[in-house]
Amino acid sequence: VPPVSPQELDWEVELAAVIGKRGRHIEEEVALQHVLGFTVANDVSARDWQMRRNGRQWLLGKTFDTFCPLGPAIVTKEAVADVHNLWIRCSVNGHRMQDSNTRHLIFGVPALISWVSRFVTLAPGDILLTGTPAGVGVFRKPPVFLKRGDEVQCEIEKLGTICNRVV
Repeated sequence: VPPVSPQELDWEVELAAVIGKRGRHIEEEVALQHVLGFTVANDVSARDWQMRRNGRQWLLGKTFDTFCPLGPAIVTKEAVADVHNLWIRCSVNGHRMQDSNTRHLIFGVPALISWVSRFVTLAPGDILLTGTPAGVGVFRKPPVFLKRGDEVQCEIEKLGTICNRVV
Protein backbone atom coordinates (compact mmCIF):
# COMPACT_ATOMS: atom_id res chain seq x y z
CA VAL A 1 0.00 0.00 0.00
CA PRO A 2 1.51 3.35 -0.95
CA PRO A 3 2.12 5.37 2.25
CA VAL A 4 0.47 8.42 0.62
CA SER A 5 -2.80 6.55 -0.01
CA PRO A 6 -3.46 3.81 2.54
CA GLN A 7 -7.19 4.44 2.90
CA GLU A 8 -8.68 4.25 -0.60
CA LEU A 9 -7.00 1.46 -2.54
CA ASP A 10 -9.38 -0.22 -5.00
CA TRP A 11 -9.49 -3.12 -7.47
CA GLU A 12 -10.56 -3.25 -11.14
CA VAL A 13 -10.43 -6.49 -13.11
CA GLU A 14 -9.83 -5.63 -16.76
CA LEU A 15 -9.17 -7.29 -20.09
CA ALA A 16 -5.75 -6.21 -21.37
CA ALA A 17 -4.84 -6.24 -25.06
CA VAL A 18 -1.14 -6.62 -25.84
CA ILE A 19 -0.03 -4.90 -29.02
CA GLY A 20 2.10 -6.98 -31.38
CA LYS A 21 2.33 -4.78 -34.48
CA ARG A 22 3.25 -1.10 -34.72
CA GLY A 23 0.59 1.29 -35.98
CA ARG A 24 -0.87 4.76 -35.98
CA HIS A 25 -4.29 5.93 -37.20
CA ILE A 26 -5.48 2.32 -37.21
CA GLU A 27 -8.95 1.67 -38.59
CA GLU A 28 -11.29 -0.43 -36.44
CA GLU A 29 -11.72 -2.98 -39.23
CA VAL A 30 -8.03 -3.95 -39.06
CA ALA A 31 -7.32 -3.14 -35.40
CA LEU A 32 -7.15 -6.75 -34.23
CA GLN A 33 -4.32 -7.34 -36.72
CA HIS A 34 -2.22 -5.20 -34.36
CA VAL A 35 -2.94 -7.39 -31.31
CA LEU A 36 -0.54 -10.11 -30.22
CA GLY A 37 -2.83 -11.41 -27.51
CA PHE A 38 -4.70 -10.79 -24.28
CA THR A 39 -4.11 -11.09 -20.56
CA VAL A 40 -5.74 -10.31 -17.22
CA ALA A 41 -5.11 -6.98 -15.47
CA ASN A 42 -5.90 -5.66 -12.02
CA ASP A 43 -6.02 -1.91 -12.58
CA VAL A 44 -5.28 -1.07 -8.94
CA SER A 45 -6.44 2.46 -8.21
CA ALA A 46 -5.66 4.87 -5.36
CA ARG A 47 -9.07 6.57 -5.40
CA ASP A 48 -8.05 9.50 -3.20
CA TRP A 49 -5.26 10.40 -5.65
CA GLN A 50 -7.48 9.66 -8.63
CA MET A 51 -10.56 11.61 -7.55
CA ARG A 52 -9.54 14.33 -5.09
CA ARG A 53 -5.81 14.91 -4.90
CA ASN A 54 -3.38 16.20 -7.54
CA GLY A 55 -6.02 18.36 -9.21
CA ARG A 56 -8.15 15.28 -9.91
CA GLN A 57 -5.69 14.11 -12.56
CA TRP A 58 -5.97 10.32 -12.77
CA LEU A 59 -2.33 9.57 -13.59
CA LEU A 60 -0.95 9.28 -10.05
CA GLY A 61 -3.95 7.30 -8.86
CA LYS A 62 -3.13 4.58 -11.37
CA THR A 63 0.68 4.51 -11.44
CA PHE A 64 2.16 3.79 -8.00
CA ASP A 65 4.82 1.09 -7.85
CA THR A 66 3.28 -2.42 -7.86
CA PHE A 67 0.01 -1.20 -9.43
CA CYS A 68 -1.47 -2.98 -12.47
CA PRO A 69 -0.37 -6.57 -12.02
CA LEU A 70 -0.81 -8.54 -15.25
CA GLY A 71 -0.92 -12.22 -16.08
CA PRO A 72 -0.69 -15.07 -15.70
CA ALA A 73 0.33 -15.17 -19.39
CA ILE A 74 -0.32 -13.60 -22.77
CA VAL A 75 -2.86 -15.72 -24.62
CA THR A 76 -2.58 -15.25 -28.38
CA LYS A 77 -5.59 -13.76 -30.14
CA GLU A 78 -5.86 -16.94 -32.25
CA ALA A 79 -6.45 -18.98 -29.07
CA VAL A 80 -9.47 -16.87 -28.08
CA ALA A 81 -12.49 -17.42 -30.32
CA ASP A 82 -14.34 -14.29 -29.16
CA VAL A 83 -12.59 -11.90 -26.80
CA HIS A 84 -15.87 -10.00 -26.51
CA ASN A 85 -17.67 -12.94 -24.89
CA LEU A 86 -15.63 -14.02 -21.86
CA TRP A 87 -16.59 -14.13 -18.19
CA ILE A 88 -14.66 -11.56 -16.16
CA ARG A 89 -14.59 -11.71 -12.36
CA CYS A 90 -12.84 -10.31 -9.32
CA SER A 91 -12.90 -11.55 -5.73
CA VAL A 92 -11.47 -9.94 -2.62
CA ASN A 93 -10.65 -12.31 0.23
CA GLY A 94 -12.82 -14.95 -1.44
CA HIS A 95 -15.87 -12.67 -1.81
CA ARG A 96 -17.06 -12.08 -5.39
CA MET A 97 -17.00 -8.34 -6.07
CA GLN A 98 -17.20 -8.19 -9.88
CA ASP A 99 -18.92 -10.70 -12.14
CA SER A 100 -19.69 -9.84 -15.74
CA ASN A 101 -18.84 -10.62 -19.35
CA THR A 102 -16.58 -8.80 -21.81
CA ARG A 103 -19.59 -8.38 -24.13
CA HIS A 104 -20.63 -5.59 -21.73
CA LEU A 105 -17.53 -3.48 -22.36
CA ILE A 106 -18.46 0.09 -23.23
CA PHE A 107 -15.86 0.06 -26.02
CA GLY A 108 -14.58 -3.09 -27.71
CA VAL A 109 -10.90 -3.73 -28.35
CA PRO A 110 -10.97 -2.57 -32.01
CA ALA A 111 -12.60 0.75 -31.06
CA LEU A 112 -10.03 1.35 -28.30
CA ILE A 113 -7.10 0.59 -30.57
CA SER A 114 -8.47 2.87 -33.27
CA TRP A 115 -9.08 5.73 -30.81
CA VAL A 116 -5.75 5.51 -28.97
CA SER A 117 -3.81 5.20 -32.23
CA ARG A 118 -5.13 8.61 -33.29
CA PHE A 119 -2.97 10.18 -30.59
CA VAL A 120 -0.01 7.86 -30.10
CA THR A 121 1.83 5.33 -32.20
CA LEU A 122 1.16 1.88 -30.77
CA ALA A 123 4.24 -0.32 -30.55
CA PRO A 124 4.78 -4.02 -29.83
CA GLY A 125 4.54 -4.58 -26.10
CA ASP A 126 2.15 -1.70 -25.44
CA ILE A 127 -0.81 -2.74 -23.31
CA LEU A 128 -4.31 -1.30 -23.49
CA LEU A 129 -6.78 -1.90 -20.67
CA THR A 130 -10.42 -2.02 -21.68
CA GLY A 131 -12.34 -0.88 -18.61
CA THR A 132 -13.89 -2.63 -15.66
CA PRO A 133 -17.33 -4.06 -14.85
CA ALA A 134 -19.52 -2.83 -12.02
CA GLY A 135 -18.51 -3.81 -8.52
CA VAL A 136 -15.41 -1.77 -7.68
CA GLY A 137 -15.06 -0.72 -4.06
CA VAL A 138 -15.40 3.05 -4.41
CA PHE A 139 -18.97 2.82 -5.75
CA ARG A 140 -20.26 0.35 -3.17
CA LYS A 141 -22.62 1.57 -0.44
CA PRO A 142 -20.74 2.07 1.82
CA PRO A 143 -17.45 2.18 -0.11
CA VAL A 144 -15.05 -0.74 0.42
CA PHE A 145 -11.31 -0.28 0.11
CA LEU A 146 -8.42 -2.72 0.20
CA LYS A 147 -6.19 -2.99 3.23
CA ARG A 148 -2.83 -4.59 3.91
CA GLY A 149 -3.10 -8.38 3.73
CA ASP A 150 -6.18 -8.50 1.47
CA GLU A 151 -6.04 -10.97 -1.40
CA VAL A 152 -7.39 -9.90 -4.81
CA GLN A 153 -8.14 -12.56 -7.42
CA CYS A 154 -8.85 -11.42 -11.00
CA GLU A 155 -10.04 -13.94 -13.58
CA ILE A 156 -11.02 -13.86 -17.22
CA GLU A 157 -12.33 -16.98 -18.92
CA LYS A 158 -9.74 -18.59 -21.24
CA LEU A 159 -7.06 -16.08 -20.12
CA GLY A 160 -6.45 -17.25 -16.58
CA THR A 161 -6.38 -15.97 -13.04
CA ILE A 162 -4.01 -13.70 -11.15
CA CYS A 163 -3.96 -13.45 -7.40
CA ASN A 164 -2.20 -10.65 -5.55
CA ARG A 165 -1.90 -9.75 -1.88
CA VAL A 166 -1.92 -6.13 -0.76
CA VAL A 167 1.40 -5.37 0.96
